[in-house]
Amino acid sequence: MRQAQKGDTVKVHFKGTLDNGKEFASTSEAAPIEFTIGEGTLIRGFEEETVGMAPGETKTVRLEAERAFGHKRYDLISKIPRNAVPENIQLSVSLNLQMNTPSGNPVQVVVTEISEKELTIDANPPLVGEPLNFDIELVEFV
Repeated sequence: MRQAQKGDTVKVHFKGTLDNGKEFASTSEAAPIEFTIGEGTLIRGFEEETVGMAPGETKTVRLEAERAFGHKRYDLISKIPRNAVPENIQLSVSLNLQMNTPSGNPVQVVVTEISEKELTIDANPPLVGEPLNFDIELVEFV
């Protein structure tokens, strides 16, 4: 039976959970996701774990932070003037905002601190630093 290799395009179903059991993503009520192994469209460890799987095969894996979203990058935390956010937005800690980089690319950030004059924002992915658990089912080759 054919086994998935780097460069193969596959469809998989998955469920992702944290160590405390909280589910953060799943395809259980959706179509399977399609990706090419090794292209880097998904987190590295997830793609690597599909190598060697055959259609219909399932596996459960735990990815340490290094193979998932990595560790927190402090260069992605910055302070911006409070007036950089439109007045009609109710600011609060943990508020998710979409901002643009200096080159105009959109980036998701979380407000982590608020003072009278500035906000601290964090552009790290929400699950950065976390080990992630996945139940993976290889559905088919495309």
